[in-house]
Amino acid sequence: MDIHQILKKLPHRYPFLLVDRVLAVDPGKSIKALKNVTINEPFFTGHFPHRPVMPGVLMLEAMAQTAGLLAFAGDTATRDANSVIYFAGIDGARFKRPVEPGDQLIMDVEILRHKAGIYKFKGTARVGEDIACEAELMCTMRTVS
Repeated sequence: MDIHQILKKLPHRYPFLLVDRVLAVDPGKSIKALKNVTINEPFFTGHFPHRPVMPGVLMLEAMAQTAGLLAFAGDTATRDANSVIYFAGIDGARFKRPVEPGDQLIMDVEILRHKAGIYKFKGTARVGEDIACEAELMCTMRTVS
């Protein structure tokens, strides 16, 4: 999935779209996506000026957006313009290494459970072979007006 297809599936836009490309997807099971981290990211201005580091919460958000793409992966059409996936919980979040400008963050997300509009995902974000972040993400899909 390239950026044009991602934009059809996710409601996020600059500066909050944190997925650049989907590398592989097995609908209903798993997905692998990437985020190219550049010094031009707006959060680096203040986090931290002397040593730019991607905030951990944004790594979690990148995994959540990847999970959203997985949840919508079964749709052959674009997502409903009124559907949004919200966080319902985050368990076991661990941050193992800093993510800096020039890194490529690779997110691997799998569905653990899906029932009655509630999804539970296992996500891991890596830079190269090193785990940067991992967590279980619980999300719910809602239609908003």
